[in-house]
Amino acid sequence: MAYLTLKNINKIYPNGFHAVHNFNLEIEKGEFVVFVGPSGCGKSTTLRMIAGLEDISNGEFLINGKRANEMGPREREIAMVFQSYALYPQMTVYDNIAFGLTLQGVDEDIIEERVKKIAGILGLTDYLDRLPRALSGGQRQRVAIGRAIIRKVGVFLMDEPLSNLDAKQRVTMRYEIAQIHQNTGATTIYVTHDQTEAMTLADRIVVMKDGYIQQVGTPYQLYFEPQNVFVAGFIGEPPMNFLKGTVKNGTIHFGDIPLDLSKKLPSIQKYEGKDIVFGFRPEGIRLGSCENAYEITCNVELTEMLGDNTNVYVNAGSDRAILKVDSHDTPETDADITFSIPYDSVYLFDGETEMVIDCKG
Repeated sequence: MAYLTLKNINKIYPNGFHAVHNFNLEIEKGEFVVFVGPSGCGKSTTLRMIAGLEDISNGEFLINGKRANEMGPREREIAMVFQSYALYPQMTVYDNIAFGLTLQGVDEDIIEERVKKIAGILGLTDYLDRLPRALSGGQRQRVAIGRAIIRKVGVFLMDEPLSNLDAKQRVTMRYEIAQIHQNTGATTIYVTHDQTEAMTLADRIVVMKDGYIQQVGTPYQLYFEPQNVFVAGFIGEPPMNFLKGTVKNGTIHFGDIPLDLSKKLPSIQKYEGKDIVFGFRPEGIRLGSCENAYEITCNVELTEMLGDNTNVYVNAGSDRAILKVDSHDTPETDADITFSIPYDSVYLFDGETEMVIDCKG
């Protein structure tokens, strides 16, 4: 296992494009860290700089306290799992898993012992004689993971490893990757655009946008304590609802819906005349009226029955919102409904900076 330090890491390409800005992060030994964000946010570029596949333009990268900027990929003792599997089609599963050890000249008896152990962990024992083309997508990904973890390196890097799998395979592989990490205790960095993968796998998540870190924290912190509108909207499914308005006499209006913000923010007078973003999660509401809550009456535009719950799309003043309700409580389309948002389920963001407002201050 290894610990990693990234200090003010930047990536600037020859054409002047600044892909990663002042990336700072400490990764502990054995930690599972996920980089998450939309396409083009810089997460894979950062991973490739850690792997040594991209040069670092500015900043310092350390492995176990030792500067690694000038080290080649092999010197860093890092194994990487790619999105495309990158298996050798002419080699059996056994030979694909063993390939790294074979190149190192490891004794064949040791290779056989390790391959069989890894195959057992990954459920590939019965497939060792098969070629990759005879495997499913999930099985191929397990072979790629096996080829990485057999080398006993200090750090494992995974770049969107589940993106080529169908929904059922992704659920299965998420569980298997979590089990592998639990068994090996390896320091792991995992890149994905899928916030569900990030939330279910990570010890800590790094949320990125436009090459900048937006927030670093545990899944709990990112879900319950988002620092800005982007993180609040990116983490959670369906995403957080945002209603925008201007504060007037301590009240904010969304179309013809007035809400007294002093109930949530005692110091609301500081925001008089300013734009505020009022946020709440779809699952944070209650149908009907309740105490210590904002109450909104609106019209149902559409419903999506998903089994155990239903997504209800409503008009909330001049904005739209999604409500997540028990399927037994699914309202009729075009019906008027009333829902309540408990004060402690409301998030307020500065309309200009989009940063969260401390409602306790």
